[in-house]
Amino acid sequence: MNIAPAAASATEPINAEGVVAAGAYVDGRRVANIAIEEASSWRARPGHVVWIGLREPDMALLTSVQRQFQLHDLAIEDADHAHQRPKIEQYGDGLFIVARTAQLVGDSIAFGETHLFVGEGYLVSVRHGASTSYAPVRERCESCPRALARGEDYILYAILDFIVDNYSPVLETIQEEVEVMEAQVLASAMTRAQIERLYLLRRDLLRLRHAVGPLVEVCRRLEHDNLPMVRATMRPLFRDVTDHVRTVQEQIDSLREVLAFAFEASLLVGQAQETAVSKKLASWLAIIAIPTMIAGIYGMNFKNMPELQWDYGYYTVWAVILAACAGLWWRFRRVGWL
Repeated sequence: MNIAPAAASATEPINAEGVVAAGAYVDGRRVANIAIEEASSWRARPGHVVWIGLREPDMALLTSVQRQFQLHDLAIEDADHAHQRPKIEQYGDGLFIVARTAQLVGDSIAFGETHLFVGEGYLVSVRHGASTSYAPVRERCESCPRALARGEDYILYAILDFIVDNYSPVLETIQEEVEVMEAQVLASAMTRAQIERLYLLRRDLLRLRHAVGPLVEVCRRLEHDNLPMVRATMRPLFRDVTDHVRTVQEQIDSLREVLAFAFEASLLVGQAQETAVSKKLASWLAIIAIPTMIAGIYGMNFKNMPELQWDYGYYTVWAVILAACAGLWWRFRRVGWL
């Protein structure tokens, strides 16, 4: 087998629009950068694995890839329409897997999709929307030829593990914001802007959970269902990915509960503040009611009111008013209303 000429072109860039990388590997080492039209011939060579990465390809490019690997029409149709639920489907001896990706863009989570075609001697990844580049996955795999030599199912594991690992930075950033928000809630009632932010965080976390949850079933099937292209020796690795996904689920659920408690606590703090204000208002109204009532009685303009002719009536009325008001103030102060 003569691969020297192809190996010499390993540094040549791939310029086709939508193609991020396309390489042929033997024993875990890249021997050539290849064109899409050459993929089937490289795959047919004994011991070769073709790894192609696409970024938002058009239908013409997907059709070209389909011809090279005889991919199913339904899988190609799904890959062209990037609004799929995470899933795994078997078409003949090949697998079609959909996973959702997530990135923080500004203050919200942006979601994307990765579609994976896996069969004997090839793996094709198709990225749509917000997604971290898979170049680190390729570099890490190429730096360890012994692991990459396991074949296409190891590449599948590496990509899925990378997708799941990238959920963690998103959750860590949200957790930091949630902790700050939780501390503010205990200090004072939440403002309208804070309540809106809390709602957006809960909404994004719910969407993230819907993106993450189905991956548990995907990884479980890869681990247990004796699917083609997944060797028994790889199942412990997919079990590890399943554990990571479940950990992410637990973190999401925990953050959503904290946000729910923060909102409830904010309501309670607000209600407590409103109650305290109401008590103060009621206390001062009760105190003001005494001079108002007495002044109203003596302002009725009746001629036959005994106290009107009394020399000390004015001073006595003031003494009664002040004593009653002071008594009420002391009482309300004692019970904590003032």
